[in-house]
Amino acid sequence: MTMHDFTDESLQHAADTSYLVRQGMNTGFQFMSLLAPPLYTAFVIARKGRSAWTLNQFLRMTWVGGLVGAGAFGGANYVRYANSSFETTRTNRIKAEYDTSRIRREDHSTIGAVVAAVLTPAILWKRANPVNLIMGGAGIGSGIGVLTHYGRSLSGDVPAKINITPDTREIS
Repeated sequence: MTMHDFTDESLQHAADTSYLVRQGMNTGFQFMSLLAPPLYTAFVIARKGRSAWTLNQFLRMTWVGGLVGAGAFGGANYVRYANSSFETTRTNRIKAEYDTSRIRREDHSTIGAVVAAVLTPAILWKRANPVNLIMGGAGIGSGIGVLTHYGRSLSGDVPAKINITPDTREIS
């Protein structure tokens, strides 16, 4: 192996790692945006009672929870793939690129985030800080998009599975 080959392989490994870290960050944001609101609500009501719950804090917790999830999942993926072999990382990247379920989940999540980031401030304008309205609305929409994806999958609308073989890529 020459120095040039080693450099190309390490650059490819870094690119694959970067791709997988971004995917992990997307997943972390989606799931923590989904989990943070009910966990926050349950915590506040159990600790301080119903009167302590506010819309502004609820929306803030939604997007802050999403950012924490993105950081945690992204960091975990970085540690995992930066310390993995080139072949393992490349294989996982290819699997992630052709995972139609993940792609559809991200599409639904993105659509939900954009729609809710626009509708939440329009509906609740004077009830919370504008930053929390937009970012919290995006977090709530992202979570609703994830639920939509899983609801469609449970109802029988399962995305096509792509079988990846060394010679061909087939849709089954």
